[in-house]
Amino acid sequence: MEVAEAAKLIRGAVVERAGSWADLGAGEGTFTRALAGLLGAEGRLYAIDRDPAAMRALSRWADRQNAAGASAEAEVIHVAGDFLDLDAILALEGVTLDGVLLANALHFAAEPARLLAGIARLVRPGGRLVVVEYDRRPASRWVPYPVSQERLRELLPTAGFTAPAVVGTRPSLYSGMLYAAVALRSGET
Repeated sequence: MEVAEAAKLIRGAVVERAGSWADLGAGEGTFTRALAGLLGAEGRLYAIDRDPAAMRALSRWADRQNAAGASAEAEVIHVAGDFLDLDAILALEGVTLDGVLLANALHFAAEPARLLAGIARLVRPGGRLVVVEYDRRPASRWVPYPVSQERLRELLPTAGFTAPAVVGTRPSLYSGMLYAAVALRSGET
């Protein structure tokens, strides 16, 4: 998927420019780049991934963007770590996030409810959780713990988020459909 396609998929979930966000499981940064553009120059984006090669690729891009100074994209800060064990997320303790992006990542969590509850601790009340996932049921090597739209609707309210709203869909190159959904962090704003 190209960055422009990723931006189109999540655009309806990111209604305010600026703010502090985290992209968990950023990989080489297709969705990181898309979100950085949507947040604009006043935004800050923590890109978290455990793959050193992916982080190097994303780091080179972010360094070029950040060095430009006049960039129309959010500042990207790299955090090396595996978001699945929550250590990388807890490294952000004290940072109040306006939003979290999980793009093609939640399906790697054997315990998605635990992960989502951990994420909820970092997102301010009224803040956003954006999930991009495959809307499929059968597990595969590449999608070991599928999170269909129906499953996401079950998980989010118990983790401290509102019921999700689907903001975009597109055919997956691999089979089925990808969906983008947004939910708000429950609690007083």
